[in-house]
Amino acid sequence: MSYSTADSFRPVTLDDVRGAQKMLSGVARVTAMEGSRHLSQMVGAPVHLKCENLQRTGSFKLRGAYVRIAGLLPEERAAGVVAASAGNHAQGVALASALLGVRSTVFMPKGAPLPKVSATRDYGAEVRLHGQVVDETLAAAQEYAAETGAVFIHPFDHPDIIAGQGTVGLEILEQCPEARTVLVGIGGGGLAAGIAVAVKSLRPDVRVVGVQAAGAAAYPPSLAAGRPVSVENPATMADGIKVGRPGDVPFGIVGELVDEVRTVSEDELSAALLLCLERAKLVVEPAGASPVAALLSEPGAFEGPVVAVLSGGNVDPVLMERVLRHGMAAQGRYLAVRLRLTDRPGALATLLGALSVVDANVLDVSHVRTDPRLGLTEAEVELHLETKGPAHCAEVGQALHEAGYTVIG
Repeated sequence: MSYSTADSFRPVTLDDVRGAQKMLSGVARVTAMEGSRHLSQMVGAPVHLKCENLQRTGSFKLRGAYVRIAGLLPEERAAGVVAASAGNHAQGVALASALLGVRSTVFMPKGAPLPKVSATRDYGAEVRLHGQVVDETLAAAQEYAAETGAVFIHPFDHPDIIAGQGTVGLEILEQCPEARTVLVGIGGGGLAAGIAVAVKSLRPDVRVVGVQAAGAAAYPPSLAAGRPVSVENPATMADGIKVGRPGDVPFGIVGELVDEVRTVSEDELSAALLLCLERAKLVVEPAGASPVAALLSEPGAFEGPVVAVLSGGNVDPVLMERVLRHGMAAQGRYLAVRLRLTDRPGALATLLGALSVVDANVLDVSHVRTDPRLGLTEAEVELHLETKGPAHCAEVGQALHEAGYTVIG
């Protein structure tokens, strides 16, 4: 299953996906399908989680990368491969290359999370840090390919990549043959296109729904225009689907076979990640949690049984901490308040005593005494509190007001 550059727009068929599945036997895991009681109750129908976050390298990307590299001609393999990625594709290419005995070079942005850089090196790739954003990294990788003859492995815009990712769709139908809706995150579109080819070929009655982050949603305007269009300065915490322009190859498939593309907010992504961690006991990155975010956004919109594809679990611990706090804040379980009090011995203890009465857990205290905005006898305190929900937040605010404190932010 190898395509030349001239054949890069060749259609992807069910036979291609089945061929990729045979090729991946013993290489990629058949990942688990886990039921979610909490989401099922919310949706009013069975909800299953397809756990590609538990795939080798922590995401579905190994599937497409292996199929693409395995399909290279001997002289192409001898020249090596090159890729550009901030994380998941980098690791997929690195491991696939190592398994196939092919030399790999991966360009990553200078600001890429250290755990992802380290993992890519550990899988056997030569890592080169270049550029501040992925577009600069991509240009460097393509320049390297032109100079050295190495084969550029695109993260989503190639039929072999799409066929490999489509094996997720075959597994979904094997594990949940009664499925009526499949939810999958969309960045460039490789995973959604591959799943749509597999699912619609075998079960055209199943609804396939793509999910994009609202701040990086290139597919809705592209589908409206009938061609891929770019979104300027895409911005989202979900770096796995932070793509400014759909791929040419997946765009045609998504336009034909994907029934709907929805968008979700950053708050919904945070809440979904938190839910996966707390309720499903699964570590999922924001992009991987996007289908769950869509369920949270409008649970009654999907016919069940529903399968939500958790596409990856490679989340930087620093980002995880920020996202969890953001998710807790969105659910009213995390509250930051700033107030002023008289700078005298025992004043802070009195404030904390007022909070203990309403059972607010203080996570962090910042105490400022020297600031031009403060009076001679004033101090400013910023408190980060863990709360039990919106009603408890209101109770905390009322308790501070009754104790004579004025919240200023």
